[in-house]
Amino acid sequence: MNRPESPHCVSATSGGFGELRGMLWAVTAAFGTYFCMYGFRKPFTAAEFAGAAAWGIDFKTLLVVSQVLGYASSKFIGIKIISEMPPQRRVALILALVGMAEATLVLFGLVPRPWNSFCLFFNGLPLGMVYGLVVGFLEGRRLTEALTAGLCASFILADGVTKSVGTWLLAQGVPEDWMPCLAGLIFAGPLLVVVAMLARIPPPSAADTASRSARPTLTREERWTFFGRYAVGLSLLCVVYLFVTILRSLRADFAPELWGGLGIATAPATFTRSELCVACGVLAINGCAVFVRDNRTAFFVALGNCLAGFLLLTLALVGRHMGQVAPFEFMVAVGLGLYLPYVAMHTAVFERILAMTRDRGNLGFLMYVADSVGYLGYAAVMFVRNFMRPDIDMLTFFTTGCWIAVVLSVGSLLLTWWYFAQRCPRVRPATGDV
Repeated sequence: MNRPESPHCVSATSGGFGELRGMLWAVTAAFGTYFCMYGFRKPFTAAEFAGAAAWGIDFKTLLVVSQVLGYASSKFIGIKIISEMPPQRRVALILALVGMAEATLVLFGLVPRPWNSFCLFFNGLPLGMVYGLVVGFLEGRRLTEALTAGLCASFILADGVTKSVGTWLLAQGVPEDWMPCLAGLIFAGPLLVVVAMLARIPPPSAADTASRSARPTLTREERWTFFGRYAVGLSLLCVVYLFVTILRSLRADFAPELWGGLGIATAPATFTRSELCVACGVLAINGCAVFVRDNRTAFFVALGNCLAGFLLLTLALVGRHMGQVAPFEFMVAVGLGLYLPYVAMHTAVFERILAMTRDRGNLGFLMYVADSVGYLGYAAVMFVRNFMRPDIDMLTFFTTGCWIAVVLSVGSLLLTWWYFAQRCPRVRPATGDV
C-alpha cells in the first residue's frame, strides 16, 4: 500500500540559486554587518581587569554576566520582535540598536566602577537583536546554508579580531574602561557601508520559496503552535544549544585566561590566528550543506555534523590529557568542536526543519528561542562558578564543562535523530499498490 504523505513533513528538493554576484553581495553584507557589530560587543573581554572585584564578584566576571544578562533579555524580547518584524524596517532598526550600544560604551567610560558594570547590561540589550534582523535577509533561500555559514564565520572571526583590536588599544595606553568605546568607533564607519549593502539584498525568489517554504511574520499563536507540534525534538535541540553556547562563550570571553592556563602569553595576533583557523573549517563544513538538496536528508546530515563536532571535542580533550596536543592546536580543535554544532544550528538544523515540515514559521523565531535558553544558562553558570567554586582556575572549569557537554549533548542529539526520524518519515513517491 502507498504510504500517505504527512501534512507536516514533506521532503523537497531544489535546483541552483541566483547569480554568483548576488550571493557574494549577500554574504559580504551579512558578514560585514555582524562582524562590525562585534566591535561594539566583545573588545572589553580583551582586558583582564586584574585584581578588581565588586560585591564579592570578580569584576571581569561581573562585566561578562551583566552583558550576557542584557543579551539574554534581548533574546527573550526578540522571540516576539524578530518573528514579527516587517522586512522594510530591519535596516533602520539595526543602525538604531548599534547606536544605542555605542552610547552605553561611552557611559561605561564615564561612570565609575563598579557602577559602570550596569552599562554593559544595556549594551547587550540592543545588540542581542541584530543577528535575527540580519538572518532575516538570508533565510528561505536555496543557498541559505552557504549564506548563513558566511554570517556565522563573521562572529567566529570577529571574536578574535575585536579582541586583537582591544589588546592593541590597551597596548597604546588606552584605559581599560575607555577601550570598548574607542574600539566601537573604529567599526562605526565600515558598519554604515555594509548595512547599506544589506538593504539592497532582494527577497527570496519564487523558486526559493518553492524549495524552502515561505518565511512570513508570525503571530504569538502561530509561534507556539509550531513549537508545540515538534516540542520534544526542538527542546532536545535547545539542550544541545545550551551547552555549546555556554562553552563557546566561556572560550570567547575568557580567552586570555584560557591561553594563560595553557602557558601561552597572548599577543594581539594570537586571537585572530586561532579564530581564522576555526572560521575556515566551520565555514567549509557547514556551508557544504547547500549541496544536499533534499531537505530531510540535509537535516540529518546537519545532525551528523553536530555529532562530529563533539567527537572532535572529545579527541582534543583526550589529546591534551595525554600531552599529545600543543596549546594552539588544542584551542583550535576545541573551537572547531564547539562551533561545528553551534553553527550547524544557525545554518542548517533549524532552516531545514522549516523546509522539511513546510509549517508556517521563520528562522528568527527558532533561533531566538534557542538563544534565550543558551545565554540565560551562561549567565547562571557564571554566577555558580563565582559563588560556589571561585577557586577553580578557568582552564579546569572549562575542560570539565566540555566533558559534561559531550555526554549530555551526544545523548540529546541521538534522541533528536530518533524523534524526527519517527515524526517526519521519508515520503516515497507513489508507484501503485503492490
